[in-house]
Amino acid sequence: MQDTLPLAAAPFRPKVPPPLTRPLGLFAFLKAARENPIGTWMKAHFEEFVVAGETAMGRVTVVSDPALVRYLFVENAANYRKDDLQKRVLAPGLGNGLLTAEGDEWRLQRRTLAPIFSARQVAGFTRPMDAAGARLAKRLARRDGARVDMAQEMTRATLDVLERTIFTQGLPGDPDALGRAITRLLESVGPIDPLDVFGVPGFVPRIGRLRARPALRFFAEVVDTLLDGRKAAIARGEAPHDLMTLLLNAQDPETGRGLSDLEVKANIVTFIAAGHETTANALTWALYCLSQDAPAQERLAAEAEAALDEASGTMALDQLPFARAVMEETMRLFPPVPFMSRQALRDDRIGRIKIPRNSTVIVAPWVMHRHRRLWDEPDAFLPERFLGERREAMARYSYLPFGAGPRVCIGQSFSLQEATLVLAHVARAVHLILPADHPPVTPLHRVTLRPKDGLRMVVRRRG
Repeated sequence: MQDTLPLAAAPFRPKVPPPLTRPLGLFAFLKAARENPIGTWMKAHFEEFVVAGETAMGRVTVVSDPALVRYLFVENAANYRKDDLQKRVLAPGLGNGLLTAEGDEWRLQRRTLAPIFSARQVAGFTRPMDAAGARLAKRLARRDGARVDMAQEMTRATLDVLERTIFTQGLPGDPDALGRAITRLLESVGPIDPLDVFGVPGFVPRIGRLRARPALRFFAEVVDTLLDGRKAAIARGEAPHDLMTLLLNAQDPETGRGLSDLEVKANIVTFIAAGHETTANALTWALYCLSQDAPAQERLAAEAEAALDEASGTMALDQLPFARAVMEETMRLFPPVPFMSRQALRDDRIGRIKIPRNSTVIVAPWVMHRHRRLWDEPDAFLPERFLGERREAMARYSYLPFGAGPRVCIGQSFSLQEATLVLAHVARAVHLILPADHPPVTPLHRVTLRPKDGLRMVVRRRG
């Protein structure tokens, strides 16, 4: 057990689908995986470090041992590519951007985009992120006593951050319409289609992809409008210094080659859909957990009050360790991407387990972050895990909200910085109450992890 804590008398334990005690039959599994994949994990997955067996997708090995995760994602990463099922789900919506590209194409994009998300560049976005958090806090404070859909508000806030950092000349049309399109897209392509599980060729129509077409057309129009406007601004020498300009001007440091229009478009869609969505969901889950843990909510509010510069109205990021810990603990319980799958290019061996060529290996943050052999009180919300010596003592590769190895999320620092600042502003401005008649708050896996029925909370203005 690598994580030990002095526990509160009754820490909050979010209700989630319980692990299965026996395997599902083929059709029951396909049905459950389509409805909500996180309900398909077995009790053994949360107790054993390696679970291997034959499934509807062929041979599957689930790995939760941090040392073996390191082997998969770092030491022998070249032998494992994203599996076909994952690409069939993601590629129709996100194109061939950094999240879905493979091989030399991925390496080129990664080298090209890495400087855009350097520590210096991300630190330069502190002010606009802070401003988006302050704007959200004022909007919530004006709704004192009202029921507010916090999932929708977090979507608005993260889109506001996008407009202040990536698309500073504005997003075309209504940001709420863009948020709805993102939701429709992920809800359409997210459910696992049996045709994809059995490897049916992509030209055979999928219901989810047909439903996603209006959202995809909307995205294509938004991205084309953004690109045309920004290229014209660059040609006039009037382009703002934001991430979109950096993206268009980016060059591979080894070859000097820039990204093609298709690659630029795919990555813009990835930043909008995947990047914004994961941060909005993480913030939503954090607010839910805080609403059920009054001491944590009050501690965060006090920390945010102390970190606020009254003259400028800005938060000092380095004075928000508890806010960051709340976000990290939230992403432990509700990881933005619940599982990552890889396909073996050659025969391999993980510990004592043989990995046949073309078989699937899964590393599931949803499982690892709740694993009985890695965490003390794994189902409890305890932000203190991520403070001081406890954070330092955490086993490497036991905590993977952004993945690991060469394919670790390029925007992880951007996302965590954004979420910490926005959360601090919200906690300082309002007290959050989950109404007694609210439907059960249930995680739904649709590429990312979101509350199934949203999160309508009563907000009370502080002070």
